[in-house]
Amino acid sequence: MGQTLCICSRGSLTIDNKKYYFVQKLDEGGFSYVDLVEGTKDGRFYALKRILCHDREGRQEAQTEVEMHQMFNHPNILTLVAHTFVDHGGKTEAWLLLPYMSKGSLWSVLEKLRDKGNSMPEKQILQIFRGICSGLKAIHEKGYAHRDLKPTNVLLDEDNRPVLMDLGSMNRARIEVRGSREAMTIQDWAAQRCTISYRAPELFNVESHCIIDERTDIWSLGCVLYCMMMLEGPYDLVFQKGDSVALAVQNPVTIPPSCSYSEGLQMLLSSIMVSNPQERPNINWVLDQVQDLQSCSPNTQTNMV
Repeated sequence: MGQTLCICSRGSLTIDNKKYYFVQKLDEGGFSYVDLVEGTKDGRFYALKRILCHDREGRQEAQTEVEMHQMFNHPNILTLVAHTFVDHGGKTEAWLLLPYMSKGSLWSVLEKLRDKGNSMPEKQILQIFRGICSGLKAIHEKGYAHRDLKPTNVLLDEDNRPVLMDLGSMNRARIEVRGSREAMTIQDWAAQRCTISYRAPELFNVESHCIIDERTDIWSLGCVLYCMMMLEGPYDLVFQKGDSVALAVQNPVTIPPSCSYSEGLQMLLSSIMVSNPQERPNINWVLDQVQDLQSCSPNTQTNMV
């Protein structure tokens, strides 16, 4: 791969003959850590994602995530700056150097709005949502699906440009299921890799003979839009109460009567969140609707309230 990495005693590391200083920890998950590092020459901050690879399969999954990043050069998909695999006492870690966005995730922005009792202006929802759709369109056009779209997997830069991240669950968009064993394998995979409150209905109970395609992402996209409007996901509360999300997603999404957003935006949400994937629109249709709504959107402020 041409990457070399060493961990030095002064809290620095070298990737591809470029030195970076460790600044602080940013995040921690089940199998990965994210650190903030600074380039010694360019003075820029980067996010260093370290993925723990427990076995050969884990290493292959990390390699796949690297390859997914390398496949795209799009303003709404996170760029991979550099990467390498390092061995620590017999264990392997994949290190992915990524751009750092100080504003954080879409979810962190929505949480702050909720804590202040504010909401996001419709014009800004449409602006951010359009960028998310553009990134998703690029993924779908390559014949892939993201499979884990949610507000925590969307970063925002200083201009509120959304960038899709965490490509580790991506795979080929079209999956032909032939038999109950394959169906159970996909169902188990989805249970591990697709966040439950944003998971499409067809992934909860995979039929023995069916086709799973990129419209799983459209469902998740609808959940993200709902979250931007209501400041919580449509099934977050169901999950938190311990009720069945698998059962809840079979019913039409309920938009609270108190919703103050335009009828057009509410209709878009209802059109996206359709339980039957065959009746769910594709990303091109969604983008067209967003652009139509933007052209007639009221002149509300574009900055966060």
